[in-house]
This record gives sequence, C-alpha cells and structure tokens, in this order.
Amino acid sequence: MRLDLPDPDYAASRRASENFLLAIKLAVGFLALVWLVFALDQLLGLDLIQFGLRPREAPGLFGLVTTPLLHANFAHIASNSAPLFVGGVAMLFLYPNSSLRVLPLLYIGVSAAAWVFARPSLHIGASGLVYGMLAFVFVSGILRRDVRSVGVSLMVWFLYGSMIWGVFPGGQNMSWELHLSGLLWGLALAFVFRHWDQPPIKRYEWEDESIDEDNTEGNYWDDNRDDARTDGRSDNRTGNRDRPGDEPWRLP
Repeated sequence: MRLDLPDPDYAASRRASENFLLAIKLAVGFLALVWLVFALDQLLGLDLIQFGLRPREAPGLFGLVTTPLLHANFAHIASNSAPLFVGGVAMLFLYPNSSLRVLPLLYIGVSAAAWVFARPSLHIGASGLVYGMLAFVFVSGILRRDVRSVGVSLMVWFLYGSMIWGVFPGGQNMSWELHLSGLLWGLALAFVFRHWDQPPIKRYEWEDESIDEDNTEGNYWDDNRDDARTDGRSDNRTGNRDRPGDEPWRLP
C-alpha cells in the first residue's frame, strides 16, 4: 500500500500549528464540562445520573443530550477522559471540516441507537462517544492513506485497540450497547466523509517524469491515424503533455 506524504509546507505551516492548538483547547473545554457536571453532582448530591438514557422510554429520550456528560463515579469518568481527549484532538485537527458534522451526529446518534436496542436499564457515560471518535479516526486514516493520518490511526490502535472487546456483552455495569453503537456510527461516518479533509500531497519532479514515461513507453502512433492524434494523450514523437494539471503541486 502506497502512503502519500502531506506537503511539508502545509503540515508545518503556522495555520496547521494554530489548528492543532485550537483542537486541544476545544477538547480540553469539553472535558472540563464533563468534569464540572461530575463535580457538581458529587458535591451537591444532585443525583444527575437519573437523567441518563432509558431505552424505549419517553422520559429516557432526555438521555440523548445528557448521557455523555454523566458518570457514576471517579473511576468511570477517569477511564473515559484520556481517550476522549485523544480522540477529540485527533478528529478536530486532522479532519476539521468533517468534525463539524461528525461530532454532533456521534453525540446524538450513539445514544439514539442505544435507546432503540439496548437493555432496559440506565445507560450513562461518554464511552459511546469515545468509541465513535476513535473508530472514525482509525478508519479515516486507513482510507485516506497519507502518512500523517495512517500514523495517527496506528497510534490509536496501539493505545486503545484492546477496547474492541468492549462491544461484546459483558458485565452488568458496562453498557456494551453504547460501545457497539459508537463503533458502528464511527465506521459508517468514516466512509461517508472519506473524501473530506484531504491534505495537499507532496509531489516531486521525478514522479511526474515517471508518469510521463509510463504514458509514452511502448506507444507508437501511425501518422495516418487521425484518432491517435486527437485522443487527448501525449504525442510520442514530442513527449509533450497535453493535459493540464500535470505540474507538481506547490503552495501559492
């Protein structure tokens, strides 16, 4: 599998650095909100988890908004915080345009799907959102096949690949339904938005020369065949490229 190299002038630009810092700020901001809700619940005894997702119950639809914000205890929220940060930064930095659509769909869609098929119990936590984001980042990198995206995909798999077992029915205190819903949503959205946020690719002069040689090698045109002259391809006698866009990409 050939991996494309993002143009260094783009990847190392000031705008890219600013986008990375913005992605970190947004991810930290959402994490701060999650922790604030948890702290208020614990300190004031608000019992907010009662507003979690209750499958196939009308009052449980309120959980479409609240589920990712609610956690049962410190261990629960702590286990979700690191992957939530990593997945959020990776999505917002690598796929900023996609994220504007994917994140709202994951936030609501994961809980909505679980509301339809999950066990009749109380489901809370950001783990469904985490599964959706990590699945989207992993599959998006594989589909785009550029060095930067694939590198992040491998990092996600190395850090959180073992989480795949969380989509199977397990303990009573684990919502595998949210995990499975997040995984499926992430996979589907990665394919839907696979053509978005494509980085400019670095091209070298020798690559275009190689392509030109491949197009002309072994082609011998008959001077009496008018169709060979007018089919839009290069004339083997001159080696000239007739189609625009063959020059290597450069930043303006």
